[in-house]
Amino acid sequence: MLFNSFQFALFFPLVVFLYVVAPHRLRWVILLLASCVFYMAFIARYILILGFTIVIDYCAGLVIERSEGATRRRWLIVSILANCGVLALFKYYGFFRENLAYIARALDWNYSLPALSIILPIGLSFHTFQAMSYTIEVYRGNQRAECHFGIFALYVMFFPQLVAGPIERPQNLLHQFHKRYQFDYEQTVGGLRLMLWGFFKKIAIADNAAIVAGEVFDHARSYHGAPLLIGVVMFAFQIYGDFSGYSDIARGAARILGFDLMRNFDCPYFAVSIPDFWRRWHISLSTWFRDYLYIPLGGNRTSLWRRNVNLLGVFLISGLWHGASWTFVLWGALHGFYVVVSRTTTEVRDRIYASFSRIAIVRPFVSAFITFMLVCVAWTFFRANRISDAFYMVGNMFVDLQYAGEDSAALLSRIALSPTELVLLLSGIVILLFAEWMHEHHWSLASLSIWPAPLRWAGYYAVVFWLVFFGFAGTKQFIYFQF
Repeated sequence: MLFNSFQFALFFPLVVFLYVVAPHRLRWVILLLASCVFYMAFIARYILILGFTIVIDYCAGLVIERSEGATRRRWLIVSILANCGVLALFKYYGFFRENLAYIARALDWNYSLPALSIILPIGLSFHTFQAMSYTIEVYRGNQRAECHFGIFALYVMFFPQLVAGPIERPQNLLHQFHKRYQFDYEQTVGGLRLMLWGFFKKIAIADNAAIVAGEVFDHARSYHGAPLLIGVVMFAFQIYGDFSGYSDIARGAARILGFDLMRNFDCPYFAVSIPDFWRRWHISLSTWFRDYLYIPLGGNRTSLWRRNVNLLGVFLISGLWHGASWTFVLWGALHGFYVVVSRTTTEVRDRIYASFSRIAIVRPFVSAFITFMLVCVAWTFFRANRISDAFYMVGNMFVDLQYAGEDSAALLSRIALSPTELVLLLSGIVILLFAEWMHEHHWSLASLSIWPAPLRWAGYYAVVFWLVFFGFAGTKQFIYFQF
């Protein structure tokens, strides 16, 4: 079930009503049933996959807590293998089979690995990582095993963040299912406000930016220069509006029900370096890889060479996590390279800026611009249909900029956006950037509560009017559902 669908507009108020009027002892049942309905709206039978991993992880958690020594380690391995095995089968089997076939043809080997007609379960990577964090934290002694099977199932399946995060740790979310819900007007209003902001990002910005980005990426070799750069920048705002918009809607919906989910984005396009970008972008995933992969490999306690190798390895795995394609692997490798270069040149860059006091004043702006352009270059590999298209775009997006006006006009003549819609798209991006700049200066959506009521409601109605009459016509799936 999509957040931006008529079904959800009926589903969510009904769930909230039933949750509020139900006695405390039945509320987890209502949320679990709602989560099942939400997930089964995509492919109903795939809920059996979730059920399989939930049973294994629940049992593993109990045994790990009550056992010692090798038994604890074996059950942790069982849990990880079960989750990773399901993920590998549904997400990576086809990728492995295609590459094995390519190698076999090159070496003139016989090849007989069968093809499987399976569809990737929606959001599989997200709830797999969330389930794995539970057993790992129980193994580390940071989390007590959950004895209530229904509550544990709800932790894995909680519908606001089930299919695209944020990836919650058990320490943050599990205990909240045991708390008694009490209606809080300010919390409810804050949740609705956050949901509206998320819908604005998704419908007003991401879905319309997708039209421009799609035209450029799907016909990459028909363009050169400015149109390629415009397409990549539009994709940067598409994926940010789409993914952070989903996270805001998820956090807002959970807040209305009385739950606090972690903030998954923190103004990433204002980052002043690539490491800073990853402290701000998809925070729940970047901290997952940090805590469960990078630190166990040695973290910052190892030699510089080993640390850089570990960073590159983590980013390669992160790229593969996003999708079973070499374009994603190259995207991850490129970000790993960025981070390694950034870390190894910090002192040199600091000395350069220190030598030119006038330049030092504008350093944050220059650094943010350079970081954004580096991220856009990497997004090219993330979105490109083929690796060759990505290299073509990167090699040609900064050439012939003197013809930017003519080339951009040619692009605009091919996209399905009217001049009014294009102006509204650009206005939406400006509003987004201004809001995030204000957040950087310690202003947030919660600050709206101190505004005069007529001004607040005028703003709410303006956004709703914008979405209804000028938003993308049609229900468009969120990008990260495919992961």
